[in-house]
Amino acid sequence: METGTQRQDIEEILASGRTVQIKPQGYSMYPLIVPGRDQVILRREDPGKLKRGDVALYRRDGSILVLHRICKRDEKGFYMTGDNQTELEGPLRPDQIRGKMIALIRNGREIDTRSLAYRIPCALWLFMRPVRRPVSLAVAAVKRWFKKHL
Repeated sequence: METGTQRQDIEEILASGRTVQIKPQGYSMYPLIVPGRDQVILRREDPGKLKRGDVALYRRDGSILVLHRICKRDEKGFYMTGDNQTELEGPLRPDQIRGKMIALIRNGREIDTRSLAYRIPCALWLFMRPVRRPVSLAVAAVKRWFKKHL
C-alpha cells in the first residue's frame, strides 16, 4: 500500500491494530469479490475467533499474502479456499493468519461482513463448493446464449 511516496506494509499496519483497505487482485475470490471493482477492509483478529465463512488474509510459508475464505478448521489448523476454487489449502497454522475481512466495498457502498445480506450468499456459495465449477460453467453458457440470441 502506498501513501504519497511512502510505502506501508499491510502486515505492519494490521499488527499495529489499525485497519487497512485494499483492492484484491486475481480471480480466486470471484464472483463474491471482483478485482478492479471491489475493495476490502481488513483488521487484525485473534485466530481463535475465526470461523467457517470468514475471509482471512494469510501468508503462505515463504511466499505471498492470500485472501481466501475459511472452509473449515480443526486441531491441525485452517483449511482455506477461494470462492472461485474447489480445492482446499491447508492446514494453515494460526500464526500465518494476518487479518480478517470486516467489510466489502462495492461500487462505493460498504457492506459489513456481519450483515445477513453478506453472510447468506457467502454461506450458500461455500456450501456449493463441490459443485461450483459445473454451476459456473452453466451460468456462463446461459449468458453466452442470451448474448447471441438477444
